[in-house]
Amino acid sequence: MAKEIQPKDTTRAAAYELWMKAPNPMVTFFKTLDVTNLMKVSRRKRMKFHMLMDYCIGRAAAGIREFYTLPVGEKLMQYDTLAVNTIVKNKDGEVSSCDILFVDDLDEYNRQYLKYTSRTARTCRDRDLSENSMVIGTSAIINTEIDGAVGMNSGIFNNPFIIWGRYKKKWFRYYLTISFQFHHTQMDGAHAGRFLENLQREVNGLK
Repeated sequence: MAKEIQPKDTTRAAAYELWMKAPNPMVTFFKTLDVTNLMKVSRRKRMKFHMLMDYCIGRAAAGIREFYTLPVGEKLMQYDTLAVNTIVKNKDGEVSSCDILFVDDLDEYNRQYLKYTSRTARTCRDRDLSENSMVIGTSAIINTEIDGAVGMNSGIFNNPFIIWGRYKKKWFRYYLTISFQFHHTQMDGAHAGRFLENLQREVNGLK
């Protein structure tokens, strides 16, 4: 469920005044993750690497309250739940968008992921949960290694967004460089940094 809240009644009041009308309120951080454990879990459980990344992203964000608010238009909205978006190659060879509600249970999240990404690929219809959940966008460019990517500031979609390319192997470990873009009204650099630290911890701790 989403509801409008008054910025002055939140910890984001000053940020709202500073950044809502800024020409470019988006900030991008880059981080290289050690995803060796994710690779092991993916192979052992026969689960998709991308799904596991999305799950870890959801877990890393769930404990940070700033992720549950989002500037939409000129309003500040508050949400009860999070969703993670994934881009799906559909049956026509194009791409469609699929939001997956984040749940803490990995098997249930995996079940949702497989069900809805398959449906989206088959029907070529986007699955949009943004009316009720704060959606974290993701995009994986897996056919090439990238050192970073900066998303666009559309002025319409202010959601946090994560981009990554193909992982890199060095000796016996695997590394993945990601970019994390966020709206400065939603969170500050310290919150974004905590999220990225949480993400590495979730990747390391996944069993």
